[in-house]
Formats: sequence, C-alpha cells, structure tokens
Amino acid sequence: MFETLKKLLVEELQLDPDEITPEAELANDLGINSIELADLVMMCEERFGIEIQDDDIQGFVTIGDVVAFLEKKQ
Repeated sequence: MFETLKKLLVEELQLDPDEITPEAELANDLGINSIELADLVMMCEERFGIEIQDDDIQGFVTIGDVVAFLEKKQ
C-alpha cells in the first residue's frame, strides 16, 4: 500500500520519491497544501474504490497515517 501511495504522490503531485517515507508529514515535510490534499484524497478514492470522509482527513498527518487508513479500508 505504501509503494502504491508513493507512486501516486510522485506521478500526480511531482513529489521527490526520496522524501516520501511513512514518517514524512504531509504538510511540514512534503509541503502538501489543502488543495493538494484534496487532490490526494480524490486520487485515493478513485484508485482504491473507497470513500474518505472529512473527519478521516483530519487524522492524515503523516504518510503512515494515510497508509494505515487505506489498509483498514481494504
């Protein structure tokens, strides 16, 4: 799941793959702003066939948080 998410981030948001680790914070480390976060949520919903609620997004601080959420939904 991590590698799939990493690939999405590199392809869609042009992030440096070396910076994408489970511990990397979306905003502080990767510089993802609210618009990019919304794009990421839509990409994940589409790619994994799930729905992500606004309350769930509040818990997305690190890449690991997103991966854990996606794994739980699968």
